Amino acid sequence: MALIVAPEAPLEPWLAALDAHMSRSAGFFADRPIIANLAAVDDGRRNLGQVLDALAARDLRIVGLEGVDPALLSGTGWAHLPKLSQGREMRAQAMADREITVPGAAEPEPAAASVAAEPQAARPASLLIDRAVRSGQSIVFEDGDIIVVGSVSSGAELIAGGSIHVYGALRGRAIAGIRTGGAARIFCRKLMAELVAIDGIYDMAEHWGDERHGCAVQIQLDTDRLNISSLE
Repeated sequence: MALIVAPEAPLEPWLAALDAHMSRSAGFFADRPIIANLAAVDDGRRNLGQVLDALAARDLRIVGLEGVDPALLSGTGWAHLPKLSQGREMRAQAMADREITVPGAAEPEPAAASVAAEPQAARPASLLIDRAVRSGQSIVFEDGDIIVVGSVSSGAELIAGGSIHVYGALRGRAIAGIRTGGAARIFCRKLMAELVAIDGIYDMAEHWGDERHGCAVQIQLDTDRLNISSLE
């Protein structure tokens, strides 16, 4: 399961204690997804991006956020980190993109003006990726579905406003429903992911067991949990 790390103020002694723990328990955090709860260090003055930078510098693999509004990370490299929870009270946002970013979020509507603005071109309802998604790549498409004609490698991530369709092996992380919420689904030919999430509700590979691992599945939200069913 994902680990929740909750830094506390003053940060420097807390980081020193974390370093001591990691030196005693080498490998404790290795390859474990980390959700950072920043509520205890959000004092209105601290740069929360620097807190996440300090965790990442210790090779902690941060995949989600708890305890603060993601908007507080605006202007940092963590600006789109998703707010994830296994509870309904927290909803997903877009993750930080590392290599491939497809702009999606619409600008706030301006106040009514005397002269009507020119209509914007319609945005596409889906994004088609006709190749494999390599490790380290992050594809963000907030306006609709992501369709991958190929496989998604371990260490890659997909973040979609709607559903996610993978016509190959799904490894890495897949987060759907940023815009459409619980109506989104995740489809794949071979489930090998480390984390899947719809509308902020996530599940880990340890939870769905061997009977679903490597199978063609669809994943949909059922109230406050993810339901993984076979397509075969």
